[in-house]
Amino acid sequence: MRADEAVLAYGGGWLDRAGELRADPERIAALMADPGSVVLPFWRDRCLVADDVPVRLTGDLAAGVLAVADETAFLGMGDDRSAVFAVDLSGLSEAAAVEAAGAGAAVDVRALVGRLGPAEAAVQAYARGLLHWHRQQRFCGACGASTVARGGGHVRSCTGADCGRLLFPRIEPAVIVLVEAPGAPDRCLLARHAGAREGAYSTLAGFVEVGESLEDAVRREMAEEAGVTVTDLTYVGSQAWPFPAGLMVGFRATAASEEVRVDGEELLEARWFTRDELRERVAAGRPLGRVDSIDHHLLQSWLAAGA
Repeated sequence: MRADEAVLAYGGGWLDRAGELRADPERIAALMADPGSVVLPFWRDRCLVADDVPVRLTGDLAAGVLAVADETAFLGMGDDRSAVFAVDLSGLSEAAAVEAAGAGAAVDVRALVGRLGPAEAAVQAYARGLLHWHRQQRFCGACGASTVARGGGHVRSCTGADCGRLLFPRIEPAVIVLVEAPGAPDRCLLARHAGAREGAYSTLAGFVEVGESLEDAVRREMAEEAGVTVTDLTYVGSQAWPFPAGLMVGFRATAASEEVRVDGEELLEARWFTRDELRERVAAGRPLGRVDSIDHHLLQSWLAAGA
């Protein structure tokens, strides 16, 4: 594993996804009935926790939530070769879901990332993203008929007599870019996005459109949002971001000029920052992006390069 991959939240994980088992419904059913299998319960995109730790159910508790789950998805096999499943209890009230799981609360995975190991955060995010997809794909987009889960929860099949379309989880790729100034002193471009508090700056990002390469998306987004033409694109790394279905692809690029023209809609302002200015912001208690985001990694690695 490269160093940039190791520091990014929600990537990696400790599961063997065991894709070959998904096509064997009898094997999946046997694993679900195995008292040693692990069940991770969720309620409306939130994991169920006890003492701020996601609950991992086995035995009778696991069987109980499996019996009342709206959807169940096979995530893979753990290091001890026990199967791991995610279950959605969204059909229950929050209180009933918490009680059924023997938990204390329902909490957003992102609120727990500082208290979870990277591998555990990755598995929780994987479960969240897959269960969210199930709730959004209950009907076929082609014919409108209902869909049912197949393939261990990794496929949904249309029940329409003349359709039968197979639906698979989709990823929504986005680019996120640290833009450097073309000349000395070394500076990077940060922007304040619509809805962000005063003085809150981050790197620039945007979704990839149909018919675009990642590099095309970088050039278009930087030009549309900040009026900046960029060159010398360099891939940095990618990050799973299943909130609900993102894949963040990080780049560094160099601006052709220092001129900046924000669009006034997505971006309210943008300005160049030196490394010393960013260090002063950190010293004043202003974080460089979310600590679990590749945005934070791009900024920290840029600062480290000038140490």
